[in-house]
Amino acid sequence: MYNLTFLCVLGLFAVLQVPGTWQTEIVNKHNTLRRGVSPSASNMLKMSWNREASANAQKWANKCTMKHSPSSERKISTSGCGENLYMSSYKNTWSGAIQSWYDEVKDWRYGVGSVNGGVVGHFTQIVWYRSNQIGCAMAHCPNARYKYFYVCHYCPPGNTQFHHPYKSGPACGDCPKACDNKLCSKSLDIRKISFGLSELKTNDLIRFIFRLKLYTYSRN
Repeated sequence: MYNLTFLCVLGLFAVLQVPGTWQTEIVNKHNTLRRGVSPSASNMLKMSWNREASANAQKWANKCTMKHSPSSERKISTSGCGENLYMSSYKNTWSGAIQSWYDEVKDWRYGVGSVNGGVVGHFTQIVWYRSNQIGCAMAHCPNARYKYFYVCHYCPPGNTQFHHPYKSGPACGDCPKACDNKLCSKSLDIRKISFGLSELKTNDLIRFIFRLKLYTYSRN
């Protein structure tokens, strides 16, 4: 991260909205990095997109301040949020920006933290186990030295002092509900049931559907 001592003139920015394809890229990139941590995580939650967090990130990016927002400006209805910033003189991909944060892992060791005094807070926020909602935004700040300002909000926030970013152990070993490719998810994805419905006999299929409906009804 760069320590910048200037502000972009308010109002002189171009809003670069995050289209659906970028949302998918951002979420997938984070989940790929989260499931690949070393040592493996037993309680890492799967991330999903949060529109409220994205709107807050956009409001802050538009100000072109090139510094962190106050905590009061990164709250959603369910929690506060952490924040990662990336500044560049050229338009980078979201995957590139996110990877630059994650690359701080070279200075980090599980159970120790920063091994040489290097900055690791952006990396640890990416892999903070309970930060399962994300919203990001970007703005073009033509009057700033670094003209592209990327902002991601992570909810709930990570980087709690004296805590590990996640619990080390077998992937999904401490998931409260379901597991989706080494990440804890809220519920079972019916589309990923290991057997094929086409292989069931008619009576078995009817019983399966009835039990599924009964299970769904009992949880409502």
